[in-house]
Amino acid sequence: MPDTVRQTRPVRSAVLLALLAATLGACSGGDFGRTRADMRSDDMHRWLGAEVTSSVGLRPSQFQLTDEERQLRDLAYPMIEPPLSRPAWKSVFGDYKALPSPWRQKVVFDRTMYGRTLIDEPHRSHSSRYAQLIEDVRNDITRFEPFFASAIRVIDLDRKRDASMARVSALSPRERDDAVARMQENSLIVQWVQQCLEQRVSSYRWALERLVIQAPDGMAADADRLIGELAAQTANPPVQAQPPYGRAVISKG
Repeated sequence: MPDTVRQTRPVRSAVLLALLAATLGACSGGDFGRTRADMRSDDMHRWLGAEVTSSVGLRPSQFQLTDEERQLRDLAYPMIEPPLSRPAWKSVFGDYKALPSPWRQKVVFDRTMYGRTLIDEPHRSHSSRYAQLIEDVRNDITRFEPFFASAIRVIDLDRKRDASMARVSALSPRERDDAVARMQENSLIVQWVQQCLEQRVSSYRWALERLVIQAPDGMAADADRLIGELAAQTANPPVQAQPPYGRAVISKG
């Protein structure tokens, strides 16, 4: 009888481990923090347009996204998602979520949140905190040119769309409304990214100042140089999206 008990315990343990692995696998994120395959789709960022328009009281367009518009949204999301917003556990239990536009948020932007998260999260050393800050700033610099290159193309095509509507035969009110709504969406998405970049520069500077007074390090100079580079790019974007059709868009924070 004792031999039987000893034999069944390993079997039960193996079954429990298998069930646990299956449960985690069912809800896990992608490898290395990538978004799960079942959450990816060609139009996975389409919601950005509906979010920005509805947040300022406009109607979203029912037109399908063009390839350029889809790319604009795909490139916008990583610049809209706050840095350090994906802790390690999110890579297992889900790492993608819709975000409220800046015009919907009632809470004033907190420039200290990034720095406090960076400093409070467990790190092996302060050098690794500097390294994380440098990596986040460098990632934004790397994303800057592709996004605004896409924005230039989309806004240029929208100007042509706007000019051509007067020459379209039998243009229905619904078609015109959807065309106008799509141009509004595109313009607001670009403005959303511009606001996020301004906020990131402010957050990065606050974080660097706190790191310097807590743990001075030669890496601070590299971080400061990169933040300055991102700030210069942000202050002079290659394209300025205009408020949609005379509506004043107020930036909070």
